[in-house]
Amino acid sequence: MKVLVTGSSGHLGEGLVRTLRMLGHDVAGLDLLDRPFTTHVGSILDRAHVRQSIARARVVFHAATLHKPHLNTHGPQDFIDTNLTGTLTLLEEAVAAGVESFIFTSTTSVFGHALMPPPGTPAAWITEDVVPIPKNIYGVTKAAAEDLCELFHRNHGLACLVLRTSRFFPEEDDDPAARADYADENLKVNEFLFRRVEISDVVRVHLLAADRAPALGFRKYIISATTPFIPGDMEDVRADAARMVRNLFPEYQTICFRRGWKMLASMDRVYVNDRAREELGWRPRYDFQFVIDRLKNGEDFRSPLARLVGSKGYHAVPRASPVSGVLWIPSESKNRTHP
Repeated sequence: MKVLVTGSSGHLGEGLVRTLRMLGHDVAGLDLLDRPFTTHVGSILDRAHVRQSIARARVVFHAATLHKPHLNTHGPQDFIDTNLTGTLTLLEEAVAAGVESFIFTSTTSVFGHALMPPPGTPAAWITEDVVPIPKNIYGVTKAAAEDLCELFHRNHGLACLVLRTSRFFPEEDDDPAARADYADENLKVNEFLFRRVEISDVVRVHLLAADRAPALGFRKYIISATTPFIPGDMEDVRADAARMVRNLFPEYQTICFRRGWKMLASMDRVYVNDRAREELGWRPRYDFQFVIDRLKNGEDFRSPLARLVGSKGYHAVPRASPVSGVLWIPSESKNRTHP
């Protein structure tokens, strides 16, 4: 079966192409950057190139996008062009090509201000029923692209599933305060409690979504590691997360002590993956317990796929953020589709 993967030179794109090839599929990889897992070098804004890339494909995995870090280096029109117009072009060509499953990689960033409860209130319990309130052009364009997917399902019968992924990138956090307060691995391990997912689990849920899409039609899913928390924990998670984690995972204290790590004092949201597990049959392997068990045994907490894909960066050349002064020094681009 032929499959098209957009953003094939990025983190998820490469992970998808590697896995699909291993499974014996004919994979076309579309990206601006000429990398080993990209077969069609070009832009998703180039309709003729998209048409050539998508010919005979039964499944499209649309992972190409401009990301949050690009807010520091790209204007609003760039986001509209790539994230919205590019998605529209792909959807139109998918309908024309008779594609059976269109899987759109979105982001939990679409929730925006809904992720920021007022001080003194419980952490936000984030399910698909929470109404997004995008707080920047990145979130706006990803939310609008989700709406385009729904429109094409409704008007053209195209099976479209939207996967709102939480963090899975290996790069350092873009928040300078977080980088100053926590070692990079410490922060990432903590995030498996509420806002991180492993790339191997993300790839697996994309494959499940492609299989289930024709029967489901259109649905949106939060893709994040399974949290150990329940709704009744949200007040304590916001007020004293460290105590909550000590009670649930006492062995983590030993790991923290040995490595000089610490737990987050507070968490402002918790992503909930119940719908993806129930409707897609997804069972993410990498949750907080699994990760600390690997650390306890002296193992790398990352999956083999994560180690293979590695870091990508976000820009073709180092750029200093005008907001935070962060210097992004990539080895490659992350799912970029527009300069």
